[in-house]
Parts: sequence; C-alpha cells; structure tokens
Amino acid sequence: MEMNMQGLRVVVTAGANGIGRATARAFAAEGARVHICDVDHAALDAMRASDPAISQSVCDVSNRTAVDELFVTIARELGGLDCLVNNAGIAGPTGRVDEISVEDWDRCIAVDLTGQFNCARLAVPMLKRSANASMVNLSSQAGKHGFPLRSPYGAAKWGVIGFTKALAAELGEFGIRVNAICPGLVDGPRIQSVIANKARSLNVSHEEMTDKLFSGVSIKQFVDPNDIAKQIVFLASPYGKTISGQDVSVCGDTRMLQ
Repeated sequence: MEMNMQGLRVVVTAGANGIGRATARAFAAEGARVHICDVDHAALDAMRASDPAISQSVCDVSNRTAVDELFVTIARELGGLDCLVNNAGIAGPTGRVDEISVEDWDRCIAVDLTGQFNCARLAVPMLKRSANASMVNLSSQAGKHGFPLRSPYGAAKWGVIGFTKALAAELGEFGIRVNAICPGLVDGPRIQSVIANKARSLNVSHEEMTDKLFSGVSIKQFVDPNDIAKQIVFLASPYGKTISGQDVSVCGDTRMLQ
C-alpha cells in the first residue's frame, strides 16, 4: 500500500532505540522527513551512522527547557510539523506501593506522562498549520489493565489514554487527530528487565514469570517493535484521516496483566 507520506514532517521522541527507532525508520522508508530525540548518546551515535537522513537531538522530555530547545531545532530542521510521536518512556520501579520511593514515582510520572504534555503543548501550534496533522501517544496494556507491582508505570499509562482522549476532543476542530497505541509485551531489553524484576519480587524464576505474564494473552509471543511502528505510520498517513481518540491495542489480545 502506498502511504502517501512523501515529505511528511515527523518527530519521534526516544527515537534511537526500540519502538522509537523502528518508528523513525518506518516513517523514513515512506519518504517522511524525521527528527528524533533521545537521552542515550551511544544510541544516537549509532543512528547517526546507520540512518544519516534522520536528524537528531539530545533531549530528556521531562526537562521543559530541553523540550523548548528541541522544538526550536525542529522548526529549524523541518520547517514545521505534521506528526508528533510521543514515544519516550521509562519502565519505572517494580515493587509494592509501600515499597516504592517517592523519587521513583515522580520520575516515572515526569517522563511517561508529563513528558508527553511538555512535547504536545509546543507541537500543537505547529500541527495547526499542517494539512495532515496527527499525534500518536504511546500508552500500554498497563494503561488498560491493572499491573501489580508496577503502579507508577500503570498510573502514567492510564493517564496517557485520558490525555489522548481529551486532546482528540479538544483539537478535532483544527483537523488534528490524536490517538494512543497500547502495546503488549514488546520484544526487547526493557521487557526482559521488567520480567527479571518481577520474578525477584515474587521469588519465582524468569521462565515462570514469563509464563505468568503470557497466561493472560491469547497470542503467546512477544510483539515485534516493527509491528507497532507500522500501526503508528498508518495512523499518521492519509488513510488514518478519520481515526482519532482511539486507544489502539497491538498486544496479541491481552486480557489481563500479572
């Protein structure tokens, strides 16, 4: 399918690794002009070598001064914006609510939820000038189901869905569509770290914890980040022109989280 995205101006936060990297590359493959930001200097260096056409910045989305500077760079590099992919996020702590430090709680909310606000508030004036404007916010199945021992992450990702639906209603009059993607168990180092931490908390093996997580999933395999990227590209394409306010699951039919 021809996605008709030649020249689309796209920003992907946390775009040097995992879902963000797959998404940046998927947009670039369709002819979009892509700018990424990340806090991982080594990953940014690797992207500069492998994908020189994708411009980049160092930015922690929880830092409003850094985000201000990011959008100055975006205006200079891209000359406008058609799509913001709010992908940046951290796993946050694992533990019971009375065991979690206030610092870990604050950091998880600051990156996973407030970071999306920090970017969205500066992206919207640029998106209002686009003929094909969209925003895609990364939530999670933890934003649709209770996720024991992961309360900061779950709270942030439920918040992302509320934020998405509010923006979809607020920005529709300007032709800006806003959707959330809710991945399931996505293949990569982050989910393996989550599994390891939960296994330690519950005093079970890594394999037992993996089986426990998949017990609530119909298709018992990890989600490929490229599958998430393809869904994001579709939502940002002209084919997604009437899709807004949705929390779209790419999860193998996750019914519960353990």
